[in-house]
Amino acid sequence: MFILAKMFGFHFMDGILLRNVMSDGRKCDIHIKGNIISDIAPAGEAKVGEDVEIVDCSGKTALPGMVNMHTHAAMTLLRGVGEDICFPEWIDRIWTEEEKIDEEYIYWATKVACLEMAKTGTTTFLDQYWMAPAAEKAVQESGLRAVLSYVHLDHYDPVKSGLQRRECEAVYEASLSWPTTIGFSVAVHSVYSVSEQQILWAAGFAADHGLKLNIHLCETEKEVSDCRAAHGMSPVRYLDSLGVLGPDVIAAHTLWLDDDDIRILAEKGVSCVHNINSNLKLASGYRFPYNELRDAGVNLCIGTDGCASSNNLDLLEAMKTAALVQKAWRNDPAAMPLEELFAMSTANGAKALGLDSGILRCGSLADIILVDTGSSFFLSDAPFMANFIYSAHSDSVSSVICDGKFVMRDRTVQGEHEILAEAAKVLSKLK
Repeated sequence: MFILAKMFGFHFMDGILLRNVMSDGRKCDIHIKGNIISDIAPAGEAKVGEDVEIVDCSGKTALPGMVNMHTHAAMTLLRGVGEDICFPEWIDRIWTEEEKIDEEYIYWATKVACLEMAKTGTTTFLDQYWMAPAAEKAVQESGLRAVLSYVHLDHYDPVKSGLQRRECEAVYEASLSWPTTIGFSVAVHSVYSVSEQQILWAAGFAADHGLKLNIHLCETEKEVSDCRAAHGMSPVRYLDSLGVLGPDVIAAHTLWLDDDDIRILAEKGVSCVHNINSNLKLASGYRFPYNELRDAGVNLCIGTDGCASSNNLDLLEAMKTAALVQKAWRNDPAAMPLEELFAMSTANGAKALGLDSGILRCGSLADIILVDTGSSFFLSDAPFMANFIYSAHSDSVSSVICDGKFVMRDRTVQGEHEILAEAAKVLSKLK
């Protein structure tokens, strides 16, 4: 193959070498071969062939790409739809707006989301939104990694239930031909918007096909009180009574929990996702039981939620807010330590999705972000992670590599101006 390429004038690079990059406090060379980190060696000692692209990363620090564990990507074009209103009114307004959207909307709005996530250092995301095949096309073109969901939301309507079951089966079959960077999962919107029969069907379908199941859970106090009134138990105990909870379940929000709920989530191996900015903005609550969930052994992740509630997809901002709020309401500056906070946005999310990423090590997927430390935010002798999370902004992320390929280089994403222009056209049609 190499000889033929030379004969016909083609040149295939045998991977990427990130030279002189800081990682774990030391200067090193990181060799990427295919979509895998093949070597991490002291600077100047990595042994690579002549057909490796060498990238000088002096002044840069390498980190694992971030994992946004709960979002509704195509809500990028619904920013500002429901401002300064509480959750019940907000979600009714969202559902009304969503009746207008089509596949063209989903495609371009997801392109905007992928652009925004690349610009802010996210390489992988778990999405819960509509028309997954249109989203899949957008994600594939972006180069990011994603798990896209079919969402069950029947509002207790048996006609919708049957339609959604057939659609879920069809999208699953289509997903079998998706690239390895894009997975498929099943979503149940919530216990208050999906019938018991549909919850059981969706959970059974996910289990039968080895898929992740994601759900909004205990997001608001009203959700919990309504569930107690309807079923005589909390949403967590209700799902547990149905046999739904398990290690393949990813629960978003998990804000209004009691001790028994936490015990059940831990025993069942459920991963929980903290969505601080959305919770604050919709006044859903702020006392996320981080310590209690962590101490019980729950795998804790972080997400932005959709742009209709959190207004952006910036995980760095979400990390800072999560830590500050946790420290404040607990009156404990040691709450949510930096290492645990960053793990929530990287390794823990990868673990929940079953991916070998989130940590920079040989053999792991080459999902890497490069942080430019040449700004005032990194002048101090504070630990790098403190400067990155508490001082810097996401524009310090200079380049992003996903699955061994650059998706952003020197703050530039290919086609970004076209994406914004086409998304603006789609948005104008909704008005």
